[in-house]
Amino acid sequence: MHKHVLWAGATLALLIAGCGGSQTGTSASSSGATASCVNATAAHRAYVVVEHQSGKAVQRCVGFDGASVDAGTLMRQSKIEYQAQTTSFGLGVCQVDNEPARFSECFPQGRPYWSLWVESGGSWTMSQVGFSQVKLQDHQALGWHYVPTTGPSPSPPPAPTP
Repeated sequence: MHKHVLWAGATLALLIAGCGGSQTGTSASSSGATASCVNATAAHRAYVVVEHQSGKAVQRCVGFDGASVDAGTLMRQSKIEYQAQTTSFGLGVCQVDNEPARFSECFPQGRPYWSLWVESGGSWTMSQVGFSQVKLQDHQALGWHYVPTTGPSPSPPPAPTP
């Protein structure tokens, strides 16, 4: 991965970390990959791939009919639990699939955070925009990887399996 992409992603994470906001989100259960898509009769498919700090991965497929689907709609329809806070940069995601189990602030200093990725054509790229600005097209994936704030640059989650 290029240094400017890593720097931009790290900068976005740091900028979001410094912002507070009110908590919003959605709740649902998640128990691993599903064989079929939500909205299976829709014309297009997008995926959500979550990799926990432990390495456990969860995947969901969501069908949609428009030219694209926004990340919030994709997450809600996937039924993967998440919590977010509104910041001056948009929506910051604090919890995915019940990790961390509890939080009082979305991006606490020196604590793990959810890195945001977009997969297209078999290649992951760390998102350069906030969660609320991500739009996915047919066969793209939204990826989450829970990573520590120290150590090497975050790696993407595993590739989606259609």
